[in-house]
Amino acid sequence: MILLLHELKENRKSLLIWSVTIGLICYGSILLYDSVAGQLSQVADLYANMGEITKALGMDKVSLATLDGYYATEIILMFALGSAMFAAMTGVNSLAKEEEGHTSEFLYTLPFSRSSILLWKYISVLVLILIFNAIVFCFNWLGVWQLDMTFSYTSMLHYHLLALLMQVELASICFFISSLSTKKQVGLAMGLVLLVYSLDMMIRIVTDLDFLKYLTPFYYANGADVFSGIGIDWPLFLVAGVISLFSVIGAALILEKKDFKA
Repeated sequence: MILLLHELKENRKSLLIWSVTIGLICYGSILLYDSVAGQLSQVADLYANMGEITKALGMDKVSLATLDGYYATEIILMFALGSAMFAAMTGVNSLAKEEEGHTSEFLYTLPFSRSSILLWKYISVLVLILIFNAIVFCFNWLGVWQLDMTFSYTSMLHYHLLALLMQVELASICFFISSLSTKKQVGLAMGLVLLVYSLDMMIRIVTDLDFLKYLTPFYYANGADVFSGIGIDWPLFLVAGVISLFSVIGAALILEKKDFKA
């Protein structure tokens, strides 16, 4: 618990900046809908007939003329990328920062086993992600509530739960990367997020690439799919759980054998 509180205290500034920034961007964009709803209803058909771009953005399933469709495409696009980047950054910094900051020797001489330290660090990553999501979700809910329009709050909650799983999967992968590195690999983490996001868009455009959907968590955490009522693909969740579990186990095995630099 001491290690958890230490990690939360150490990351509070980053958490506050990221959550409030993403939250305000989404909140402002939601409120913007009230003033652009008329224009969006006029161009909704145009957006729905843009060929492959329409499929990539999910506009073949929802309409920008509705608040549901606007949230599922525009708001979730900003939230998904922002939250994924925060989760990846948090995971990739967790272990490597100790060696980069030359504090690893001190940390691992404390009366805690390496596995215990790793466990609490991973828990701290999960807690930070939970707090981030709670803050941003409150901003989003407030914005939608203020508009006082017809909206599917059930779909909203459903999506954000899927997004949480997506973030945990990405954070776990980056946590494993952190165990391999002696320096914080923020650039690599951001690149990973953009890669799997781009892969999701490619899969939706090129149907022959459907088998690659298991490689990107953005595929199951898709706003247009959720708000259009497309059913859950349960094997994707199993893959996400296995990847997360093996990432943490792999990090633990590496940490047990690793020689740390002072």
